[in-house]
Amino acid sequence: MIDLPSPAMSWPTQLWGRVISEQEPLGWELSLILALVVLVVTWSPPGHRLVRHLVTLVHEAGHAVVAALVGRRLQGVRLHADTSGLTVSRGRPDGPGMIATLLAGYPAPALAGLVGALLLGAGHAAGVLWALVLISALMLLLVRNLYGLWVVLALGGAVGALSWWASGPVLSAAAQLVVWALLLSAPRAVVELQRQRRRTRGSDSDADQLARLTGIPAAVWVGLFWLVCAAALAAAAWQLLEGVPRPWG
Repeated sequence: MIDLPSPAMSWPTQLWGRVISEQEPLGWELSLILALVVLVVTWSPPGHRLVRHLVTLVHEAGHAVVAALVGRRLQGVRLHADTSGLTVSRGRPDGPGMIATLLAGYPAPALAGLVGALLLGAGHAAGVLWALVLISALMLLLVRNLYGLWVVLALGGAVGALSWWASGPVLSAAAQLVVWALLLSAPRAVVELQRQRRRTRGSDSDADQLARLTGIPAAVWVGLFWLVCAAALAAAAWQLLEGVPRPWG
């Protein structure tokens, strides 16, 4: 295990040392307890409303990253108090680039959670948290409303402070909480999407926009979102709960 850098080092050296430092992975028992705690929080109305800000941030970051990769011009991101968000980009209103941009949002939190789980398995809990700080910093350049700025600053500042001062075990536990929050909230976001579509005719959701662009029913896209989220959760749980007694092995 790599120790955290010495305070005698310059702060850029300390920062890089903390980003690449390694922490001992948590045992499966503690990982399971943290997963159950996050499950209760994310599927309760008040807890979900709080965690949903993180999920929305990563959702919109997914839209923004893919939009930039396919050559669309990013105009900005808005994060709202009702936990909804909007990413605006300029370019062709149809075609593969627009389809990829719309497709990126709902799977983004689940895939980010899966990557985080792999990093945790390699002992890089600090790297998971600093990655979230980096995402917040990049989103800070894109957010175009005051509430969104507050959310990004509060989240990035809190995680950055924790990543700078916390001990190894605390970093591991905090990173697991973040990863489980992304993994367990992502399927709920898809469930809410389907409920919203049932309540509101003529929805302008990602799934409905994809349906208009491709001719494939929105329900199929919702199902695809669900499958990606479920697969990422299963793969990440296998990684994080390694060592759990299994009846077949």
